[in-house]
Amino acid sequence: MQNGLETLDALGITLPSPAYIVGAIVFGIVGLAAFVHGKRVARPRTRWLGLALMLYPYIVWQTWLLYLVGIVLTFAVWLDRG
Repeated sequence: MQNGLETLDALGITLPSPAYIVGAIVFGIVGLAAFVHGKRVARPRTRWLGLALMLYPYIVWQTWLLYLVGIVLTFAVWLDRG
């Protein structure tokens, strides 16, 4: 296993930290719930925010930025609960 990690490191590929993985999963679940709720109550903004919560971890690589964007988007879903 160590040889595989050294090969990835030599290629410039780093694995995400456990904190990043947990954050991506948690915000993905929140996004899925928001998307389904927005679809059920016909609120397009909630649906789009839910979709954003599910997809943004694919473009954000820093853990602190993942949590910052996730908290902001989750707060936006909460404000849109109307």
